[in-house]
Amino acid sequence: MGALFWIKRFLLAAVPLFAILAAVEWFKGSTAKEDYISAASWALIAAGVFTYTAWRRFRNAMACPACDNVATAYKDKHAKK
Repeated sequence: MGALFWIKRFLLAAVPLFAILAAVEWFKGSTAKEDYISAASWALIAAGVFTYTAWRRFRNAMACPACDNVATAYKDKHAKK
């Protein structure tokens, strides 16, 4: 799995998480720029941890049911090309 795969996976984790955290701030009534920057920071940190952990499991060939499903889907998708 190349770098593009991991970048996409990072963005698929970070963008929805930012949207959720920003929505929570908005519903609380805090619409300051700092609140959205904080939401973006936490989304980036959480997505980074999530992506790094999945990448490390992939590189070390550790058993992970979720990772195995992703690897199988990746191989099936690119085998057809």
